[in-house]
Amino acid sequence: MAKSATLTITDGQIRTSINALLKDLLSKDVVEAILVPVAHPSGNNVVQSLVTNPDYLDNADVLAPVMPVNSGIILQAMTRLTPANKKTAVVMRPCELRALVELVKLRQAQLDNLYLIGIDCPGAYSVSDYPKFSAEKTSDDFAKAAWNGRDDPMLRAGCQVCEYPVPLTTDLTIGLVGQDLGKELVLVASTAKGEELLEGLGVATDEDGALAAKRQAAVDQRLKKMKEIREKFFEQTKEEVGGTDKLAEIFGPCILCHNCRTACPVCYCRECFFDSPTFELEADKYLGVAGKKGAMRMPADTLLFHLTRMTHMAASCVGCGACEEACPNDIPLLKIFQLTGSNVQKLFDYIPGRSLDDELPPTAFKEEELEWIGEK
Repeated sequence: MAKSATLTITDGQIRTSINALLKDLLSKDVVEAILVPVAHPSGNNVVQSLVTNPDYLDNADVLAPVMPVNSGIILQAMTRLTPANKKTAVVMRPCELRALVELVKLRQAQLDNLYLIGIDCPGAYSVSDYPKFSAEKTSDDFAKAAWNGRDDPMLRAGCQVCEYPVPLTTDLTIGLVGQDLGKELVLVASTAKGEELLEGLGVATDEDGALAAKRQAAVDQRLKKMKEIREKFFEQTKEEVGGTDKLAEIFGPCILCHNCRTACPVCYCRECFFDSPTFELEADKYLGVAGKKGAMRMPADTLLFHLTRMTHMAASCVGCGACEEACPNDIPLLKIFQLTGSNVQKLFDYIPGRSLDDELPPTAFKEEELEWIGEK
């Protein structure tokens, strides 16, 4: 049974109270470093920062509604070669945690000495929209409005249809769902590492699981609502992108900048096939194709690039929307990749990032799977 504890919100300030919790983790030597979003001095963005001095946590803002980078990429860069050699807490959104789990399965990241702290995520704005929000409101205002049932049409596309706005795999969850956000939050330890964090903080735990059970009931309601939203979203998307002609039209503005690939946390290859010599052709090859067809689209192979990416990472797509955020021409990548990913994941009864014990579909063979296809 998961252990849980109450985090009292001081003077109604959620951000200040969470920051005090994080400072305690460092000052009490429960952990030696914390990876956490910290407000940029300009006030118009947050940056993930690896903090070792508790004083720097005064500017942490884990609820700031902006995600300039999926932190799975940051943990991949930190731990791909060697695991962390110090106890390091990482505060991440649910989609970031799920991406990290997938990267661990793909042997692109390591969890040794990492303490995963997840937050119930109310969503985020685009990096370009966040400055306007931050000039008018605080992250506390945003969180309270979001978890009180106010839908915000200005949120990023991925956030509006996020199926799992609560952590699936984490050591300790900072729970906002179902809580009186003027008074308290709930801390839920799902693993031995999470219990270690609670013990190090010296907080009184709820041994009978009543707090966790209350939270779970609210979580179930939230997930049911998001599932309904996603089903409507997919129905609409199927009409918009069905068929090769529609796909070609949607990807028409692509300039082959590869920003989407760079921003995607689960597009992990050290060298991309599309950066290989395979696509380094002599001028006469292009001119030859143009001569046969009468015209040739340049840059070439844009549709092939996106279809290959879909095939490559559909099973592990966590729907973070980083690809769409990175596109300079506003191609609705989230719609297409989420629809494709969802179909592939349902096919294999697989939820990316749900558990480290779930085998990746491309790496596991089961005799009973795909029986509906039949034998030829």
